[in-house]
Amino acid sequence: METYQKVDKKLKLGIGTGILLFILIIMFFSSMTTIETGYKGVLYKTFGNGVDTTQIPLNEGFHFVAPWNKVYKINVKQQQLFESMKVLSSNGLDIQLDATVWFQPRHKDLAKLVKLRGLNYIDDVIKPAIRSATRNVVGRYTPEEIYSTKREAITQEIFDETNKILNDNFVHLKNVLVRDVTLPATIKNAIERKLKQQQEALEYEYRLQKEKKEAERKRIEAKGIKDFQDIVSMGISDKLLRWKGIEATLKLSESPNTKVIIVGGKDGLPIIMNAGK
Repeated sequence: METYQKVDKKLKLGIGTGILLFILIIMFFSSMTTIETGYKGVLYKTFGNGVDTTQIPLNEGFHFVAPWNKVYKINVKQQQLFESMKVLSSNGLDIQLDATVWFQPRHKDLAKLVKLRGLNYIDDVIKPAIRSATRNVVGRYTPEEIYSTKREAITQEIFDETNKILNDNFVHLKNVLVRDVTLPATIKNAIERKLKQQQEALEYEYRLQKEKKEAERKRIEAKGIKDFQDIVSMGISDKLLRWKGIEATLKLSESPNTKVIIVGGKDGLPIIMNAGK
């Protein structure tokens, strides 16, 4: 009987030790966590105040964490969001606007982002921000401005207003791109006709300016030719022409083909005889 009790006691001790060892092994493996590339870890203390905003986020790699705590893995890479929205222009016209937003959570404020805005911050913060900013900005412009002349200004204003909202919500806005603006067919066609007419008017104005400049150039050229002729006709006399003729004849006389030169010909100019070989 005594032997049986000893065996039973050893058996219970072995079972207890095994259970304890099993629990320790589970706790050991539960305390290990790996943060993948492009992510950071935010610690949640179960027996504390929840998300710990005082601790620096865990970097990528292997970490030991108390098994009763949690680690939220947050994507900290630059991400993009495609949004298709229906908004109203300044005159109340429905406009379909498609935009792309590039954003990135601020690394140092990850814990605050999770604690105050939640893990689903893209749907709860970023989407409402871009939609609100777009409605405010587009509501200040006419359909024609949105479709054509003010596209860049509108994009910049949407970026600025969205950035103000996200700055207060621990998210860094990288860029905003308005990909497409869709208007009702009748409005779109009317705007395109107007733009075409404006382009034709600008082209006609350009041709007129070009013709005016060409006419002015020809007028200046003609006046220059006339002034030159007047100056030449006033400065040339018969004596000067005879003297130039004599100079030319003397130069010709130096040619090896010149044979006879008679000075005192008609009008007082020299006469060249037998000039060929």
